[in-house]
Amino acid sequence: QVQLVESGGGLVQPGGSLRLSCAASGISFSIYAMLWYRQAPGKQRELVAAITRIGTTNYSDSVKGRFTISRDVAKNTVYLQMNMLKPEDTAVYYCSANSNYWGQGTQVTVSS
Repeated sequence: QVQLVESGGGLVQPGGSLRLSCAASGISFSIYAMLWYRQAPGKQRELVAAITRIGTTNYSDSVKGRFTISRDVAKNTVYLQMNMLKPEDTAVYYCSANSNYWGQGTQVTVSS
């Protein structure tokens, strides 16, 4: 059974930081690229960050320089460190394994 469970979302002020976690089970990071998507109400799901099977990272232009994706193989966990948050970052954030498996999402709200 593949399971992805996101955590770490919440309400933060603009300019603040938040770290999301994705606890993975039933998958190997050597086989699956790990991805973070987000979806705001009424908008399409957007890929924001990815880490490949070999550890290469990629980011969307909207978050580049502010977000960092990383993984801890020993803990089977993927992280998304989000800094300098903006109101437009408000969305449900989803962890995905190679776009084949999805977590339930965690809400991030950036507001004063």
